[in-house]
Formats: sequence, structure tokens, C-alpha cells
Amino acid sequence: MDIIDEPADEPRKRGRPKVSSDEDKRAHIVEVAGRVFVKYGYAGSTTAIVASEAGVSKQTLYKLFQSKEELFAAVVGAHQRLMLDLPRPAEDISIAASLERIFMIDMDEGKDADRTGFLQLVFREAAQFPELVDILQREGMLGSRQHLADWLSERRSEGRLTLDDTESGARMLMDMILGGMGPPEGRAQAWPDRAQLFAHLRRCIAIFAAGVAAA
Repeated sequence: MDIIDEPADEPRKRGRPKVSSDEDKRAHIVEVAGRVFVKYGYAGSTTAIVASEAGVSKQTLYKLFQSKEELFAAVVGAHQRLMLDLPRPAEDISIAASLERIFMIDMDEGKDADRTGFLQLVFREAAQFPELVDILQREGMLGSRQHLADWLSERRSEGRLTLDDTESGARMLMDMILGGMGPPEGRAQAWPDRAQLFAHLRRCIAIFAAGVAAA
């Protein structure tokens, strides 16, 4: 009987592709770095501390981030979604209700603490490190503000708003809401509890929505 040679099985690829592995490491390092910056402040944080708390070597960290400033920029980018829930589809609810969702007024306490702590970090150390504000503007704030201005423009085109300058409106909203979330003196001193903070934020949104409502 003839023996037919079966083709050898191709060796199985083990593990995830290197690109995915690097992306996973990057995301993990950014998550840890966010906590480190909030805990130690920008001045007190080092790439060595981040590497140690992330469980990676400094060589691995520097392969993905060339400097502390670049790492901070990545943290800002990751926090952008914690600032505004945009872009989002049109909703059949009031403008005020939509804005409450956009600014995530009902965010759970853990995520709210991350968001507020990060804002307080930037506000607290901006005077000493002006580059932090530059990074916040470049990597997060400007993009978020543009998303909000676009959303306001869409609602205006639908006839639901009478706002003459949507970019000014977006800036106004972000100044009120984000300023209320992370004042320089610390939210714990500015607000006795979360309920009073959220009541203030909802009041800001309601006043804005009433002011720009279509006739």
C-alpha cells in the first residue's frame, strides 16, 4: 500500500501580535500614570514611579513614551472621554437633559473621582507648569470643545436653539461645568457633598438651556 505523506501542520502562532501587546502595555501604563499624577502631582511624579507601579521596566516605558510630558499628554487624551460624552446621536429629549448626559452629571462615584482629581491636578499646578494647560488644550480640551460646538450647531440647524455663536456657547458651558467640577481649592472644600455639586451643575445647565432655547 502506498503511503501518502500528509502535509505537516503549520506551526500555531502563539500569543497576541506584538502590535496588540504594545497597545495593551501602552493603555495599562497610561491608566497607571493617571493615578500617579493625581497622587503625587506633576512635579512629584517620575517615569520611574510610573514604571514601578505599572510593573514594567523603564526601558519598556521609554520605548512607548519618550518623556514625562509625552506620558502626561497620553493621559490627557485618555481622559477626554471622561470630560464629555461626545460625539453622540440626536436624542428626543430636552436640550438640558442632553447636556446633562453629555457632561455625565450622573457619572458613578469612582469615575467622577478620577475626572475631578485629574482636573484639580491641572488647575492646582498650572501656575508652576504652564505646559500642563498647553497639553490639556492641545490633547483634550480643544477637541472636546469642538465636539460640543458641533453638537450645538446641529441642534441650532434643527431649530431647537437660537445661539448665535456655538463656539462661544461651548466655551461658556465648559467653563461653567468643568470649573465647577474641579475648582483650585478642591471640591471637598467647595462642596459639602456630591448632591450639592450636582445640583449646582444642573442649575448651570438649566440656565444655559433656557437662555438659548428657541422661541
